[in-house]
Amino acid sequence: MRFSNLFLVFLVAGGMLISCDASNKVLNSKDPEFKLTKADEYYAKKKYRIAAQLYEQLFASYKGSQKFEDLYYKYAYCYYYMESYQDAENLFKGFLEVFPTSSRAEEVDYMRAYSYYKQSPRLELDQSATQRAMAMMQTFINTHPGSERNKEAARIIDESRKKLEDKEKRGAQLRYDLGQFRAAAIAYENLMNNFPETTSGDAYKLMVVKSYFKFANLSIESRKQERFEKVITEVDDFTDRFPESKWLKEVESYKNLSLNQIKALKNEQTKTSAKL
Repeated sequence: MRFSNLFLVFLVAGGMLISCDASNKVLNSKDPEFKLTKADEYYAKKKYRIAAQLYEQLFASYKGSQKFEDLYYKYAYCYYYMESYQDAENLFKGFLEVFPTSSRAEEVDYMRAYSYYKQSPRLELDQSATQRAMAMMQTFINTHPGSERNKEAARIIDESRKKLEDKEKRGAQLRYDLGQFRAAAIAYENLMNNFPETTSGDAYKLMVVKSYFKFANLSIESRKQERFEKVITEVDDFTDRFPESKWLKEVESYKNLSLNQIKALKNEQTKTSAKL
């Protein structure tokens, strides 16, 4: 049993050495036609790293020839398939600059935008790549109005917009959870303004009301009345904008609570004045 396992290890290692020797032979070859044939074979076998090395070596030999477009096209895709999306985006851009009238131009233009989309990071990180991907997908749609890829481009724009909304919502909720209620109210207001087509507008507005209410409740006595009045203004705005919302009853309760607080404040002021 041990002998058979050892034999298998030697067999695999030997195969790797042979494969390495073969690829080195191709890389060191001075025959561009042979090298291009092997590069295409490696590409077809999804061995993109060695294929990319070969294509790069062949640029000088084939630049300006009829084969250069196909070579450049596959070279760019090598980096895409290796998940080196920033390099892929640059290469797709370069392809469009060199071959602007190519029959592949629409596809490559889309892949350039898609490579930016693939760079979109986790929600907690900076979303500049996500914003850039949205802009590029919209540019693609505008540039290719009849493209079959526009439906997918629009889906990616919507998905990216939702991601940006979720990131901003997380920030607003964090301020609320930390007790930064005025900042939270402003953050939720910005969220509504930045994403006017959101389906969560009434939920965000509820958080605006709740945040301002908690902010008023924690304020010094001399500022409480004006801040509870702000809550009432926000509630009235909510009822005007979302009359059918499932949150309507809860929101209106904050108006009643604010009115009661204002009434209590005025009664206390009256008592204080009477004592004077």
